Amino acid sequence: QLVQYGGGLVQPGGSLRLSCVASGFRVGDYQVAWFQEVPGKTREPIACMNDDDVVTRYSDSVKGRFTISRDKGTNTAYLQMDDLKPEDTGTYYCAADHVAWCLSRIGYFTWGQGVQVTVSS
Repeated sequence: QLVQYGGGLVQPGGSLRLSCVASGFRVGDYQVAWFQEVPGKTREPIACMNDDDVVTRYSDSVKGRFTISRDKGTNTAYLQMDDLKPEDTGTYYCAADHVAWCLSRIGYFTWGQGVQVTVSS
């Protein structure tokens, strides 16, 4: 199970940190990804981390602004979101599984409940 925390309303240029707490398994044993869902569009992966804690990947839309990380001690994954833009508005989901390519849309079967992020002045 994955339980998410964070989200909310933030002004453009602001920051947020999303948390994703795993229970029942060790989040460090799996690839972890964060997805953004916008109404009317498919849920898209925006950041991911391999189980080696070395390889991270980002979509072009968030590269340089978002950072994915993981704390094995607290069994938690994070998404640090900086320099937020209105187009970052959406529902954010964390996911964990064994996948061939961590920034893939498919292959994740363990999901958080999603949190809303709204970027607006």
